[in-house]
Amino acid sequence: MAPFQLQAALGYWGMMALYFMLGLGFGVALELSGFGKSTKLAAQFYFKELTVLKVMFTAIITAMVLIFLASSLGLLDYSKLYVNTTYLWPGIVGGLIMGVGFIVGGFCPGTSLVGMATFKLDGLFFVLGGLFGIFMFGETVSLYDTFWNSSFFGRLTLFDFFAVPAGIVVVGVVLMALGMFWGGEHLERIFGGRDLQKEPKWRYAAAAGLLLLALATAFNGQPTLEKKWHRLAAQKQPLLDSRAVYIEPAEMLSLIHDDTRGLLLWDVRSERDFNLFHMRSAVRMEEETLRNIHRTGIDPTANQVIVIMGNDEKAATEVWKWLAMQDIPNVYILGGGINRWLETFAAEARGLMVKKEGPAETLRYAFRAALGARQPAAEPDQHLLKSLGEFTPKVKMTKVVKRQGGCG
Repeated sequence: MAPFQLQAALGYWGMMALYFMLGLGFGVALELSGFGKSTKLAAQFYFKELTVLKVMFTAIITAMVLIFLASSLGLLDYSKLYVNTTYLWPGIVGGLIMGVGFIVGGFCPGTSLVGMATFKLDGLFFVLGGLFGIFMFGETVSLYDTFWNSSFFGRLTLFDFFAVPAGIVVVGVVLMALGMFWGGEHLERIFGGRDLQKEPKWRYAAAAGLLLLALATAFNGQPTLEKKWHRLAAQKQPLLDSRAVYIEPAEMLSLIHDDTRGLLLWDVRSERDFNLFHMRSAVRMEEETLRNIHRTGIDPTANQVIVIMGNDEKAATEVWKWLAMQDIPNVYILGGGINRWLETFAAEARGLMVKKEGPAETLRYAFRAALGARQPAAEPDQHLLKSLGEFTPKVKMTKVVKRQGGCG
């Protein structure tokens, strides 16, 4: 299933060669479209020639339709694609600065490189100006780093923001783009004297075909986590069957006192049980959050250990499956859950709790007060590791490299 691990398939230099060919092809496409000429690019701001708008928007909506259609057919895992994280206000300010630079200089970063590659002097000066701007930004960003990192929304997309199915957004964006194409042609006719009668008729068939693919995407819908698990269970289930992702209370205690690892404790129990007892620094997570983890702004490339805990193991195991289907690395389950943790460190509670009977996934301990993390067993002392004996370490950090995107 796409996206594919190119380095594993082609080797490092094979991957670099493919990237080079793709970049070269992209530059050739820009040059053939006339995007190496600043006058052609600047004409769009005067509504005389909107080729830039039409070509770039065509590329965007074509890629969007094919990505989500492939995802709906089970050919591509969208969660593994890099999506730029959203910093709202810095993004708006940066977009305005880039827009002004585009109008003044007649290039965007990608097209300026095309202009420079074809020996255009204005393209060269634009590239030099861009490099100078990058240098100045690097030297001054510490002066406004609070603003630079503000209004963080994580991996925010239109269907996340509007809380509607991705297919509906795909159809809506395609319709919006087609409307912009229609309006753009009429603006070119009014301000640029363009004769629309000479335009090729096949463009209507292309627009209809793209809209049909968008409708097919909406009809198929995106795969649920349950469907993804059914497809990938043969790969993931052995980790559960061999208990490779269930960690013992002793290892959990060692992780809590290990400052060299980033540790996130996610408690998936009810609010009542969480208030009665939870580990120090644990965060209670709702089902909706865990099923749509990318909407929370959590960075899956942060190279940290995540431990899921329920009262027993069933609920935490289900959550582990959800996170595995969303490509979140380094996720483990507290073996035996909170009940086993309390049983292991019952001596630390000094009589503040008593064992009781109860069905699976219920808190089988009664507390005198709902003290949460102020219960004695919330963070046992590190010296107890010696009394717990040896354990087999399960946590093996998977180093994740953050994938980057860019603009043309």
